[in-house]
Amino acid sequence: MDRHVGFVHALREAGLPVSPAEGLDAARALMVVDLAERETLREAYAATLVKRPAHRPGFDLLFDLWFPPVISGTEGTAVTEGAEPRELPELRERLAELLMGDPADPAFREFARAMVGRFGQVQAAPGRQSWFSFPVLRALSPETLVARMLTAMLDERGGLPEKVARWHIARTIEAFTEAVASDVRRRIAEESGVEKIARSAVRPPIDQVDFLRATREELARLRREVYPLARRLATRLSIRQKRGRRGRLDFRRTVRASLSTGGVPLTTHLRPPRPHRPELVVLCDASDSVSTFSHFTLLLTFALREQFTKVRAFAFVDTVDEITGLFAPGADVLDAIARLTEEADIVRFGRTDYGHVFERFAERFPDAVGPRTSLLILGDARSNYQVPALGTLKRLAGQARHAYWLNPEPRAQWDTGDSLATSYGSVVPMHECRNVAQLAAFVETLA
Repeated sequence: MDRHVGFVHALREAGLPVSPAEGLDAARALMVVDLAERETLREAYAATLVKRPAHRPGFDLLFDLWFPPVISGTEGTAVTEGAEPRELPELRERLAELLMGDPADPAFREFARAMVGRFGQVQAAPGRQSWFSFPVLRALSPETLVARMLTAMLDERGGLPEKVARWHIARTIEAFTEAVASDVRRRIAEESGVEKIARSAVRPPIDQVDFLRATREELARLRREVYPLARRLATRLSIRQKRGRRGRLDFRRTVRASLSTGGVPLTTHLRPPRPHRPELVVLCDASDSVSTFSHFTLLLTFALREQFTKVRAFAFVDTVDEITGLFAPGADVLDAIARLTEEADIVRFGRTDYGHVFERFAERFPDAVGPRTSLLILGDARSNYQVPALGTLKRLAGQARHAYWLNPEPRAQWDTGDSLATSYGSVVPMHECRNVAQLAAFVETLA
């Protein structure tokens, strides 16, 4: 039970939403499965604790750390650690045989563990050794075995059979690489503690990755999240509007209906509701420091455009320009964002100046903000110690139906250095918006 509690806590630390009730469900599931069947145990935990496919990789990694298949000294490996190894060509020949087979074969992971034991431990610092995947993969070089495996698998090269064979080999090489990495993590966890390696090894779910710290691979996944997110939010916005207030009391119809009941208004009549589709004006900081955040917010804004009567977008660095035309219907939104920095007149000196931007916006686009407008400002509120122009911002916010400010920086960093978060937040309510989950929660409030 201690291990169960630690595992559930590690899932929460990694950003997976696991409630106390779900933790209890998982504990009950342990009472009806064979704890010696590791994969059955894995699926029992997954069925009770994992909510989304995007959460499964992190769950599997933590499961392997908390419930390892073996512990050092008990492996039944093809090459015993510490014994004299076979010659490297023989090891590579054995690896080629395994890569042509099924990665689910127990011998596959046994061989990976044996190779980590043989090649994976190197000196990380004077007097200290640690475990790494790279020396294992460098010694065995599985990618250089592809031609040999294709020759063994095919009577004749080319066509669909070769494509299928290459796909299978790429899949098994990826599985071998992951098996090596998994065993390296297991060995480090045994030496350093499973909690420590869990905190460093598990990336948060994609909807909780900080916009400003995303890797290139995560950026591509985040872009793929935008359109499903937009569809989900559009559906919720529509449902919320349908289930809202039914309309004001129609006094005349109610009194007329009461004549049939002696003047007693037993039945009330309401006026048909008038659906309100607001206008949206987006002021977006396009400086390098928040470019990732602004890109995803613009993507989502224009994916949601059908929920608004009109959407206008303005980009700025130290001056401001309208970019709505770049996002015309049918245009490639990613291409439009790429053109933004080249075609929009948004830079004088290259340093963000919010005060000048607000004054210039009010001067150049006086009709942009009106009583039906929701004004959305996107940026980190860092103005390079320039004049903030709070009066101009207050006037713009007063002209709008609603005004919001999304800040991609952690709240703990607000008001540090040149940040004017509290000053601007006193005029326009400021919300922390560091990831897709927070962005989704905010967009729902626009209804």
